[in-house]
Amino acid sequence: MLAYRNTAIVLGASVCLILAGTALLWMFRRDGESSARITLGRQLYGAYCASCHGADLQGEPDWQGPKPNGLMPAPPHDATGHTWHHSDEELFRITKLGMAAVVPNYESAMPAFGDALSDQEIKAILAFIKSTWPERERTYQQERSRP
Repeated sequence: MLAYRNTAIVLGASVCLILAGTALLWMFRRDGESSARITLGRQLYGAYCASCHGADLQGEPDWQGPKPNGLMPAPPHDATGHTWHHSDEELFRITKLGMAAVVPNYESAMPAFGDALSDQEIKAILAFIKSTWPERERTYQQERSRP
């Protein structure tokens, strides 16, 4: 009877550890981003970015060539675009300060969001965008972001 009770305790503890580990994996992605942060980023992306970059991160049509006004269309933020080619620092600066912060004298239709979004909100949007990329693009972008 004692052996059965000890086995039941060990099994119960093991199940608890497995469930706790699963919950932690659900809450934190492999890249360390919490699901709450990604959810916030998705909501903010919908409110601030989707009108130009697309609800599905697809960007504007013909995004690689200038519009008649000479400005470039909004690029996609999915794996078909070039967002993943930029480091975290570059993406943050572009979003907060505008494109000219990274490419001097570059005229863009994209506004700087530093007055509208906090640094944490910008980082949440970027976390959401990055969470949609395939492993290859995420890995490449992480390498670009290393100091």
